[in-house]
Amino acid sequence: MKLPSRNQIQRGARVRIVLKQDQASGLLTEGIVSDILTSARDHPHGIKVRLVDGKVGRVKEICDPAGQLRPGT
Repeated sequence: MKLPSRNQIQRGARVRIVLKQDQASGLLTEGIVSDILTSARDHPHGIKVRLVDGKVGRVKEICDPAGQLRPGT
């Protein structure tokens, strides 16, 4: 699966991220993007973001507003 690039991620978007403590298990956490922390266009492990609840992790998937994966991502 191709990871989303920085230009595909916007503030307010619903995404699924992997938190630092969940990297080994791959557990995904869903939330709304508050801030994009990675300045590079791409990152091999995913773009780092902060969610509105303060959690920080790397984006693995972008969801549509209903929480479903967007086609083509």
